[in-house]
Amino acid sequence: MKESPVTRRRVLGTGLALGLGASIRLGPPAAPAFAQGKESFRFGVALPLTGSAAPFGQDQVQALEWAVSDINAQGGAGGRRLQPVIIDTQASPQVAVNVVTRLLSVERTELLITAWSAVTAAVSPIVNRNEVLALIIGANSPRIASMGDYVYTTYPLADVDVALLAKFALHDIKRKTAAVIHINDESGVYGARVFRDHFEKMGGKIVAFESYEPNATDYTGAILKLRVANPEVVHLQGNAGDSPQAVAQLRQLGIKVPITSYTAAYNPQLVAKIGTQADGLIVASLAPGKGDSPAVARYVERWMKEKGREPNNIPVTQYVHDGVYIVRALVEHLDRQGKPLTGKNLRAAMLEVRTFDLPLTGKVTINDNHTVVKPVYLLEVKGGKFTPLKLYE
Repeated sequence: MKESPVTRRRVLGTGLALGLGASIRLGPPAAPAFAQGKESFRFGVALPLTGSAAPFGQDQVQALEWAVSDINAQGGAGGRRLQPVIIDTQASPQVAVNVVTRLLSVERTELLITAWSAVTAAVSPIVNRNEVLALIIGANSPRIASMGDYVYTTYPLADVDVALLAKFALHDIKRKTAAVIHINDESGVYGARVFRDHFEKMGGKIVAFESYEPNATDYTGAILKLRVANPEVVHLQGNAGDSPQAVAQLRQLGIKVPITSYTAAYNPQLVAKIGTQADGLIVASLAPGKGDSPAVARYVERWMKEKGREPNNIPVTQYVHDGVYIVRALVEHLDRQGKPLTGKNLRAAMLEVRTFDLPLTGKVTINDNHTVVKPVYLLEVKGGKFTPLKLYE
């Protein structure tokens, strides 16, 4: 089935109307009639729809829109229609600041869903200043836990999965020396430090610690330094868009040891691009797979039926999908209390509810430190396919 570009559907207005180059649009149309007297609940969604990260952001938006459609088909949030207002960040901090500022001032949404660690760091002062609840879904910099009173992650940060990758490398596959290569941005810098610090704390030795710039496509200089250091394992802390290229160049330049990476490297695009060159790549997923959950199996089947493929970076799409169910729970909680749907009240509602039972990712509890902890699924590429390796519960 041929796909229609996600950025062209249901356009509410263009960036020109807001003085921007990015589009702003409403989510999927309503299906049933909703309770009289109840206004729709509009919430912001800031994800990359254009640029190098677009394949990932577009799939996350698709997952979100399916969740919105499913919830609205069942009567919405206690009789309210859920209506996302979707803007394009291009995964750029500079673009994100502009579009989120305009989103909050023009659309006046009281809740924002966004991702990408660098984007989160850039927009956090804006949401805190405006007292808008921000649900961070898919970013992993450990600094997100301290980015303000209104910034909460519903997705585990690097001190969960990346720390376990360091433990796995040292204790399970018995690699005593490691090298780290990372993208030079919020996610890469701080996630790489988590691996380094945990590996060394447990008695391992880091023999090289190198970086590459976000817009780079040739990582030869950094990789050659890794090769000279002769590590027994390499940890890659990249982003979804650059990880396939980084893994391919590591292999092409003679790095044959196992490579560990977090969810950014878990996507079909990677193995489609480099095939068996990806063998020996060990990735961490923070969501159950289709073999672990009937609901996830149906979700993957929906992708195959409607899009003819699995989504890019499937675990993150599961979390974004489930984020809408958190939104529904918060709206219903406040409506039962007869309170207005303000960012301040939405934040209070989240801390009162705390635990959410979600369809694709299971139960999640919001901790006092603005973080969550979830099981970690390790997978290894063998024969050009991701295969289950180990579960940390």
